[in-house]
Parts: sequence; structure tokens; C-alpha cells
Amino acid sequence: MNASNIENDMRYLRLLSQRFPTIADASTEIINLQAILNLPKGTEHFLADIHGEHEAFQHILKNASGNIKRKVNEIFGNEIRESEKKELCTLIYYPEQKLELVKESEDDIEDWYHITIHHLVKVCRDVSSKYTRSKVRKALPAGFSYIIQELLHERTEDTNKSAYVSAIIDTIISTGSAEDFIIAISHVIQRLAIDQLHILGDIYDRGPGAHIILDTMTSYHSWDIQWGNHDILWMGACAGNDACICNVIRLSLRYANLTTLEEGYGINLIPLATFALDTYGDDPCEEFRPRLNGANENMDAKTQMLTARMHKAISVIQLKAEAELYDRHPEWNMEDRKVLSHVDYDRGVYMVDGQEYEMTSNSFPTIDPKHPNQLTEAEQALMKKLHHSFAVSEKLRHHIRMLLHHGCMYAVVNNNLLFHASIPLNEDGTLKEVELPNQKKYSGMELMHSVGMVIRAAFQYDTEPEYRQKAIDYFLYLWCGKDSPLFDKSKMATFERYFL
Repeated sequence: MNASNIENDMRYLRLLSQRFPTIADASTEIINLQAILNLPKGTEHFLADIHGEHEAFQHILKNASGNIKRKVNEIFGNEIRESEKKELCTLIYYPEQKLELVKESEDDIEDWYHITIHHLVKVCRDVSSKYTRSKVRKALPAGFSYIIQELLHERTEDTNKSAYVSAIIDTIISTGSAEDFIIAISHVIQRLAIDQLHILGDIYDRGPGAHIILDTMTSYHSWDIQWGNHDILWMGACAGNDACICNVIRLSLRYANLTTLEEGYGINLIPLATFALDTYGDDPCEEFRPRLNGANENMDAKTQMLTARMHKAISVIQLKAEAELYDRHPEWNMEDRKVLSHVDYDRGVYMVDGQEYEMTSNSFPTIDPKHPNQLTEAEQALMKKLHHSFAVSEKLRHHIRMLLHHGCMYAVVNNNLLFHASIPLNEDGTLKEVELPNQKKYSGMELMHSVGMVIRAAFQYDTEPEYRQKAIDYFLYLWCGKDSPLFDKSKMATFERYFL
């Protein structure tokens, strides 16, 4: 061992000595860590493409994708009826709501409390069995921590202990604490059923509750996310990329789902509505009719028409904003996606790859055929207002900071490689080199890591200004660039879907 290695070892030892000053302290920690290694691995839960569907997401968290139901079946087998097992599962998932229903139908509520608490303790004991007592204790609510610990760690096979457990439960009921206790221990079961949540991209998209999902994750015990293309789009909008802002609004209007924008983040869309009515008031905007489902199925005709006009207005602005970035970044090789430059506005024809395609509509009051990618003064004023609205949304910034804190482009966990979309490859299957804003080329793992660093640079105020602007611009390439590991397709055919 050379002097350098000895010195490095001494540095680590000095750091360790600050936390473990004696041999006894170090030995105790080694014993604890070795014991933990011999416990079963905590339950990992994998979700992907949530797409703003908050109700389904929250239900999955409550039932751990059926894991709690499986536990109940294993624990009770034929001891209780199938209907009783279903009732117990429902109680664990939705304790507050289920208790209200039980109180209305149950004749002897105290007897029901006693039986149910015994059942819940059994389930909680099982889901906590793979964790250390210390970890379980940290997951318990302060008000019932001691009581739950006593119930979990006492075995009823011993006659004396059985009487002790029954006395605790009787006291919970007699003091009027049964409901609060049932709610508390049900949430503990939910908490312990999932040790680590992995979200493989796309919290955002067409659903109405992406903001609700992220509100839920604010207090969730342990989670990570590998960003998806829709997450990146919202991150770009938060960073101030106008093309991303337009895309976010366009997709929300496409599905007539403005809840996340307006109620979640306080984005003011009145200027867009006013502009759309003034500019496209006589346009039927058939191609931009919203896709209705769920809560939006009964949208009245007047609202549908307004939504369609807003949809067209922001889509045209989006195409112009994207063209500006393609001009600014020729290294992206996306000149062909300046689609408004390929239209013959006199004949209503789209020209690409030597072919002509008749367009379904040729009503573009804000496009100057000589300068098709130039925003009008009214469009510029509108974008300034929308940009400001995104910039001042504190809740949006908070949620994006969470995504940055808990997220990355990829992760390796327990020998599992986690990422959302793809790894760019050459035709022969080898890893493809992709140039990033720092003008260096990367492939494979280095590419994924370096893309993550570009994303973070866009939100760091100490980043050199010119590079930071390149990083902000790059969100659009990550959304729709052909060599983006979050897209990795030949093109984003937005224009073609609407007009051809």
C-alpha cells in the first residue's frame, strides 16, 4: 500500500470517527447493518405513464396494486368469509369513507371495532415483518406510535399476552378512540406495503390531476422518478421555453382538460381565449375540436367551439415558436420541421419530400406567406402574458423542483435499469453518439447522465447565461428531436395530424 492510499484511508477513517468515536460504536453499527442485510428486501413498486390520472394513481397507492389484498388472503385464508376479506381490504384502502358506511349499518359497533382492530393488527404485523423495528417506528403516527408498537410486537399465542392485547384494544374502544385508531393503522398498512415507489416517467399529460399527484408525492415517504417526455415538456415550460409552453397548453386544450393549468397552477388563459375569439371567430376549427371523455363528455357546444379556437390559436403560435428554435440551433438538423415554410398558402397545399398534399384547412389569418414563421404583434403580446403566467406560478416551480430533486434520466436500482423511453442506437444496434449543447458527443449511459446535467443547468442561476439559454432551448429537442432519448422517432407530426 503506497502513501497515497494510506492517506486516503485515513481521510475516510477520520470522517467515520466523528460519527463512531469508539470501537464499540463502530461494532454496534456493523452489527445493525449486517442484520438489515439479512432481512427480506422491502417492496418496490413500479409505475409508468400516469398521465395525470390522479384517481387511479391514488387508488394504486392505497392498495399497492393488489399487494394488500394478497396479504389479507394469505393471512386469513378460510378463517373469515370472502365478503369479510373484501370489506377489510376496502377499510384499509379508504378507512374514513368505509367507517361512515359501517356506522350506518352495524348494530353492535363496539363488537365490530374489536374484531376489526384485531384483524388490522394482524395485517399490519405481516406487512411490517420485513423491516427493522426502528424503520417501522418511524412510519407510525405520533399519537398511536406506542400503542401500535405494543400490539405489533406482542404475540397472542401466550395467554398472558393475549389478555394484555385485548385490554389495550378494549381501552381504545372505551375511550372513544377506535375510529381514529382504525384510520391511523390503515394508513400505516398502506405506508408499509410499499417501501420504495419508482415512477418511470410521465406524471403529466392529458389527465386532469398531475398537480394532485405531485401534491401527494410532496409527503410520500420514499420515491424517485425517471423523467418522461411529458414531464420534460412541463419542466421546459417552467424554465421559460415558449415552444414548450405552447405545447403544454395545446395538449391540455386537445383533451379539453384545463384543470391542471388553471386550478392547479393558476395559469391565466383568458388572454388566449380573447385572442382566439378575435382572430378565429369565424373559423369552424373542425380539426381542433377537443377529444372528449370522462368528465368532459357533456361539454356544451359553445364551450367546445371556444376550446377549438383556443386550440388552433396556440397551435399556430407553437409552430412559429418551434421554427424560431430550429433556426437558432441548426445543429439539431430539424430544418425540415419548419412546417409553415412548406405550405403554398395560395393553393392550400403542403409540400414535403417532393410531394404535394392537399390540406384540410387553409385559414391562417396570422400567417404572412412571405414570413410564415414570424409572430404577429398580437401573438407576441399574448406569448408575453402566457410566459409571465408560467414564470410566476409558485406551485409549478415547487413541483418542478420536486421532479429535479427526486428525478433523473435513468437509475440503477437492485440491478434493475430504469428509464422512460429509449437509448439512441445506430442502425447496426451500437450505441449512437448524440451532440449536446456543450458541443460534445455522448452515447449510452454517458448520454443519459449528460442530458440530465443539461436539464439541471437550465434551472441553476449560476450557469453561464449563454449556456443556460441553450439548456432551456434544449427542452424542445428533448420533446421532439429525433435523437432525443425521450422521443427517438423521426418526427413529431403535429402539423400533419391537424391539416393533412
